[in-house]
Amino acid sequence: MSTIHLHRTTHLTAEQYIAGLTDFGPGRSRLFGNSADEYLKLHDLGRTKADVTEGSRGIWERLHYDWSNPNRVVLTTTDSNVWGGASGHTYTFRRRRDGMTDIDVVVVREGRNLKGRILGLVLGTMGRRVLERAFENSVRAIESRNAVSSHFEKIAV
Repeated sequence: MSTIHLHRTTHLTAEQYIAGLTDFGPGRSRLFGNSADEYLKLHDLGRTKADVTEGSRGIWERLHYDWSNPNRVVLTTTDSNVWGGASGHTYTFRRRRDGMTDIDVVVVREGRNLKGRILGLVLGTMGRRVLERAFENSVRAIESRNAVSSHFEKIAV
């Protein structure tokens, strides 16, 4: 089992990042590169919970999203072709006095088969950089999306 800790400070609010994280519409792959549109299937969507299948490049997982806590979003893997056990992601948000937000992510990968165990080992060693890059790209994409929204809101006023 691999556990990877990631951190990023951003000008986004927790609510803005959570809005991007829980946007399961077309084009999700622009925000999250490991969530290709052809894998995306929204099974159920509530006010603060969702059941979603997503993935890319031959790896998929069904995730239970819970964003009922405004400071934490928990993604629990409920089914996958490679991940099992305690696999999932936990995003924790800390609002800072300077207006910035600290985002901490814990990714747990427990292989459910040989392919998953090998991928988990690779992620825990050399693959950490891949997850860091994907997280950084998602933060930048959501920042860009919100900058455009803020620009149009200012124009409309």
